[in-house]
Parts: sequence; C-alpha cells; structure tokens
Amino acid sequence: MEMHQLRYVVAVARTRNFSRAAEQCHVSQPSLSQQIQKLEDELRERLFDRMKREAKLTSHGEAFYHRALRILEEADAAKREATDAKSLLCGTVTVGVLPTIAPYLLPDVMAAFTKKFPGVQIVVQEDTTAHLLKLVLTCEIDFALASQPIRDERLEVRKLFSEELLLALPPGHPLTRKRTLNAGDLAGERLIVMQEGHCLGDQVLGFCDRHDLHHHISFRSAQLETIQSLVRAGLGISLIPAMAAQRDRNHVSEYRSLHSPKPSRQIVTVWPKQRPPGRAACEFLKTVPTSFK
Repeated sequence: MEMHQLRYVVAVARTRNFSRAAEQCHVSQPSLSQQIQKLEDELRERLFDRMKREAKLTSHGEAFYHRALRILEEADAAKREATDAKSLLCGTVTVGVLPTIAPYLLPDVMAAFTKKFPGVQIVVQEDTTAHLLKLVLTCEIDFALASQPIRDERLEVRKLFSEELLLALPPGHPLTRKRTLNAGDLAGERLIVMQEGHCLGDQVLGFCDRHDLHHHISFRSAQLETIQSLVRAGLGISLIPAMAAQRDRNHVSEYRSLHSPKPSRQIVTVWPKQRPPGRAACEFLKTVPTSFK
C-alpha cells in the first residue's frame, strides 16, 4: 500500500469520477485506474462500484476512505510540522542546568532566544551535575549547562567561559578592612557551602584543600540565595559565583576578589557524542555567552 494510492482513492471518492480525479492528481486516467485496481487486489475487496459516468464507494470503500483520509491528513500535518521545525517556527529545546547557574544566566539567554524564535518552547531542568549527566546520556535533555570537572568519554564537553568565585563577607567583618585579600585569609574562617552533591560546594572545599586552608563548615544549603542570606546575617563567609554576586539585590554583603590565586569555575555545555544537538538546541547555545564579566 502506497501513499499515492490513498490519495487516488480519496480523489475518486470526492469527484466520483476517475477522469476528474486523475486531472486533480496530475496523472493519466489509466495510471490512476491501474493503481486503484492494484490496491483493490491487495485488499481483496472492491473499493468502488464503477458505473458508466460515476464511481461510487462500496461499503468496504467507505470504511477505507475515512481511514485513508485520516492517514493523509496526519502525513500532511507531519510534513508541515517537520518543515516548521526546520525553520524553527515550532519545536522544543530541553535544557539541563545547574541551580547555581540557571537563575543568573538563563533569563537573558531565554529572552534573546524567544525573541528570535517565538514558536520554540524552552523546557528547563534544574539539577545536580550527576543527575544532569544521566539525563544527557539517556537523551532526556538536549544538552546541559554545567561546571567542570566532567570526565566521561561518552560525552562531548565544550567550554563556554571561566567565572571567578568571589569572597562573600558579612557587613563589618574584619576582612572587609583589608585592601588586598589572599587565599590564606580564609584560614580559620567559618565557611558556608553548598550541600554535598552540588559541584560548587566541592569546588569551594577543593580550593581550600589545595591551599591547605584549615576551615570550619558552619552551614550547608542546597540554595545559593540561602547561603548569601546566611552570609549577610554574619553566620560565616563563602565563595560565591560572580554571576550570583552581581544579582544580589540587597547589596549588604561585600564581595571581594581573592588574589594569588583567584578561585574560579569552568562553565561548560555537555551532550552525548552519539547525539549532537539539533538545530533549535544549537541556536539556543549561540545565545549563551562565551565570556562572563
């Protein structure tokens, strides 16, 4: 059974005439008649009663006609949707992103993308790095925006930008009076960090370990905004991504750069090597900045 045979049946049913149907389908009348006869032979049922001036659907033909009509309508709709998706008039992009990135980076990116492609829906999945990588590998998301280190040979990892981690100090803290701050100034301080499983917490503690900084973890939280609030309340200090520091609306805490060396994190995009991002996902990634200041 071929799609053109279904079109021929629908055309004859509508025109009730083989010659007029052939004209509508831009084929010769013998060719159209031959294809319908071939279909009838395959089905082992007559679809039309052929009279001298008219072709009329049989009871079997009537049932076949309604089903063929739905199939052709679905096929045409699928073709339209594929064309629209290719032109990015419709479609969906599913983005996995760390919660320490999403609220600070995505609003501007999504606004720019939606302005250019208003018909494409964006679905955001926020989670830890470990879970995002599972979603990437099972193709449940198109790609992830995450932070290094990521070590999996099945994944393509592309660097986007490096972001400084700023020292967040509560108002009146003794370190706010120092002109220059170094890594050693964190020694002995009460640290507030992300919960285990969040890569930012591992990055902060890793920085301290690499520089032999003895510290005391006073609090852990799964929310970066909560950590900022605890710092403002004077319950400890923390290292905060620059993008989060810039969005701190209260401006009560003081954010300072550390020197020699500056802590940072590498923001990357990740997708399966066997399944590169589609066109909509690629266009979305074009709106993601490759630098952060």
